[in-house]
Amino acid sequence: MRVLSSILLSALLAVASWAQRADPTFDPAKDVTLRFEKGAVLVGVPNGAHLKASFMEVAKKTGPGSVKMGKLPPTTAKDEIGDGIWHGQVSIPVSGEGLSGTVTLEVTYQPCTEGEGGVCYPPTTRPLMVKASEIPAAASGAVAQGKPAVSPVEKDKETPRAEAVPPAASALDTAQAATSAPRSGLLLSLLLVFLAGMGASLTPCVFPMIPITMAIIGAKGGGKARGFALSSMLVLGMAVTYTSLGVLAAKSGAVFGAVAQKPAFLIPMALLFAVFSLSLFGAFEIALPPSLAMKLQGDGSRKGFGGAFIMGLVLGPLSAPCVGPVIGAVLVGIAQQGDVWLGALQLFVFALGMGVLFLVVGTFSAALPKSGDWLTRFKQGMGLVVLGFAVWTVRLVVPEWVNFTMWTVVTLVGAAIFGAFEVAEGLVGQLRKGLAILMLALGILLGLRAVETFLQVELLPKSGSVAVTEAHSGWMEQDLEGALAKAKVERKLVLVDIYADWCAQCKELDEKTWPDAGVKQWMAQNVVAIRIDTDAKRKDLATTLQIRSYPTVILLDAEGKELRRILGFQKPATMKAWLEGK
Repeated sequence: MRVLSSILLSALLAVASWAQRADPTFDPAKDVTLRFEKGAVLVGVPNGAHLKASFMEVAKKTGPGSVKMGKLPPTTAKDEIGDGIWHGQVSIPVSGEGLSGTVTLEVTYQPCTEGEGGVCYPPTTRPLMVKASEIPAAASGAVAQGKPAVSPVEKDKETPRAEAVPPAASALDTAQAATSAPRSGLLLSLLLVFLAGMGASLTPCVFPMIPITMAIIGAKGGGKARGFALSSMLVLGMAVTYTSLGVLAAKSGAVFGAVAQKPAFLIPMALLFAVFSLSLFGAFEIALPPSLAMKLQGDGSRKGFGGAFIMGLVLGPLSAPCVGPVIGAVLVGIAQQGDVWLGALQLFVFALGMGVLFLVVGTFSAALPKSGDWLTRFKQGMGLVVLGFAVWTVRLVVPEWVNFTMWTVVTLVGAAIFGAFEVAEGLVGQLRKGLAILMLALGILLGLRAVETFLQVELLPKSGSVAVTEAHSGWMEQDLEGALAKAKVERKLVLVDIYADWCAQCKELDEKTWPDAGVKQWMAQNVVAIRIDTDAKRKDLATTLQIRSYPTVILLDAEGKELRRILGFQKPATMKAWLEGK
């Protein structure tokens, strides 16, 4: 019985071990299920495999009408390189416009198998036939479009994995992101819009007008109660103007939202915002024609509650040169979401935020700080925000090297604004200059990355752990021909490690297997080791070496004849046994 128990236990352990190993017969086209159900594309993988979120895409390339992929659901885990992944089945919502008959959807996904022997396959695209009647219409409440997937062989069209976004871009981006928040995040969305309104009231187009406006409507000097009432009427007038804009944007719904996603719209809008930023930097002034400004302000004082309300109505156009980019970001988001009620509420809250200082000054007759250097710097800071937003707007429609170049300009401009080349005085000045120096250093690094991506050279070390760097010490890179020549001279074999930057199992192999002392010792005595990226750098060898998945490890003789190969991540003991031919 003891012997029988041992045999049974060993069998169970072997089965468990086998279950954790990747299935060597996995087919990325046949073993991944595709179907359409209840307005969504369902993509499923078997146990022991997962799907990478980075490459998930649903699109329609030909035929009348258009299809929009909805927001991707949250990932269930992360792989070795930090990318989000799904296990089991993932549901990708889609909507369409102008569809008829049978629609051919093109579904792109990237599967990876797990455990020892696990591999990552290149992104796979498969057709999925769906009746047009089953695809929901892209109504005004359609979900915001998710980020499209990008093939790893088209990196010149993709934004960087770790995209550097200077602080300057965050305010406008936050304002726009707030408009697409789900209802569960409504309060946060409204808070962000409210703060954007308060920031707008500090712009040079609005701030100097506050005491003048309060004097015109008679809010100062008439008592706190009357001052508060008149200020409230002015803010209500502002709210009517901005709320109307929110309703119009939401009413445009999918039409404006779809247009706002196209390069033909994004590029001119980015150029317009860049012009706005130059104005805020002091290159030139943008102002309404004097005759129009006089008509909006009126020739006489506007006393009383009616006058205060009318002044609030016209403050929107008067503040357009500075507030326009912020409002533009919010309006684009509202149009994409298409919710009339939410659009009206968000712009109403924006007006309330913008009216806080008007209420304070009108109620307490408080003296605002005088205009000076702080206001000039604030104006330049707003210009940096607007310039950052212009770059952020087109980040997905330009080549990678252009993206790096644009962010280089933003950070270098930011360094100049914060005083990288000025003498700093006092603690605040020192802190500001420290930030400026950091932005200058970041700008230089981004500039080098721009040169790297444009010329396809390596000027800076790539990210990676010290262990991985040490594991590849003495390895050759990409030069298979040179490795074969060296192997002939040294009378050794050639060990080829085929990898890709997006392959999590490749990183696992680098961190857990190649650094092993036993593996390194055998390799030093018997092989010339070389790493080859057949996905991006040596595509010519992908066919020659018959590469179907990553990682793939091949052992060649000095003539280039393949002796054996092994797929996927392998533990050190398994790899050493394979190398020794056991």
